[in-house]
Amino acid sequence: MHITPTTTALAMDEEYWELRLYVAGQTPKSVLALTNLKKYCEQHLKGRYALEVVDLLKDPQLAEGDQILAIPTLVRKVPEPIRKIIGDLSNEERVLVGLDIRPIAGKPQH
Repeated sequence: MHITPTTTALAMDEEYWELRLYVAGQTPKSVLALTNLKKYCEQHLKGRYALEVVDLLKDPQLAEGDQILAIPTLVRKVPEPIRKIIGDLSNEERVLVGLDIRPIAGKPQH
C-alpha cells in the first residue's frame, strides 16, 4: 500500500493524531477500511493527522510490534494511550468513540 505524508503544520494548541492501518493486500474489507478512515480523518482531523498503511503481505513482521491479531486493524499511536479498532471501519460513530475523536463543533455527523 502506501504512506500518506504528514499533512499541514499544526497549531500548538491542537491535538495531533498518528494512525496506522494494518491490511493484507487489496481485499475488499481492507480497501473499504482505508476509504472509510480517510473520509473520517478529512472530516474530523483535517490537517492534524498522519496515516500510515501497513500491508502485512509485504511486511508481516510489522504485525508483532502492535500485536495485530486480525485485519484490517486501525491503531491510534498518538495521542496516547494506544487504541485499536478491528474491521472495515464502516460504523463512523464507533470509530470516533473508539479513537476518542470528538466531532468538530457545528459539523453534522453522518
